[in-house]
Amino acid sequence: MSVLREKILHVASDLFQTRGINSTGVDTIVAVAGTTKMTLYKYFRSKEDLILEVLQKGHADFTTWLSNNLNKNTKKPSERLQKLFDFIEEWVTAPDFRGMAFLKASAEFPNEENPVHRLSAEQSRQFRQFLVELAADAGARDPDSLALQLSILIEGAIQAEQIKRGSGAVKYAKKAAKILIENSLETQAAA
Repeated sequence: MSVLREKILHVASDLFQTRGINSTGVDTIVAVAGTTKMTLYKYFRSKEDLILEVLQKGHADFTTWLSNNLNKNTKKPSERLQKLFDFIEEWVTAPDFRGMAFLKASAEFPNEENPVHRLSAEQSRQFRQFLVELAADAGARDPDSLALQLSILIEGAIQAEQIKRGSGAVKYAKKAAKILIENSLETQAAA
């Protein structure tokens, strides 16, 4: 991937996260990236294509980061599930935290037929499936239900942090998740 293409992606991602996708025009992206519209359109056929690629890259980077941390810092599947919120908390409290792009994008593109909304919905589904697999590997009684509950806690904490940094929402979500996880694993052990 060319350095300039990578720079355009990085600048667009930053601007979309800080100013909003619809509020950020191509003129602003190229000005901040120090390039031209002609160059942007050489790499991306449209602003929509740029948005889709920014979302894909951000989602891939986040899931890789989370998976790597869970795999290198835990040994047993149940530990991965228990440590999930430690890493979510680390991510949410980092100074460069910007939230989950698919949550913001789906809000800016509410029409379910829009390609940006469809990709956002797919990324949400993929994240929940990631949680289902963690829960199943840990031996949860009902991995699908636990994953849905955990994703609601994670997404809610992320939204609260985006509204007010330092809200403490992730700490409360972590406490609630601990209860849900322990209940799910204890019920499985008792069966």
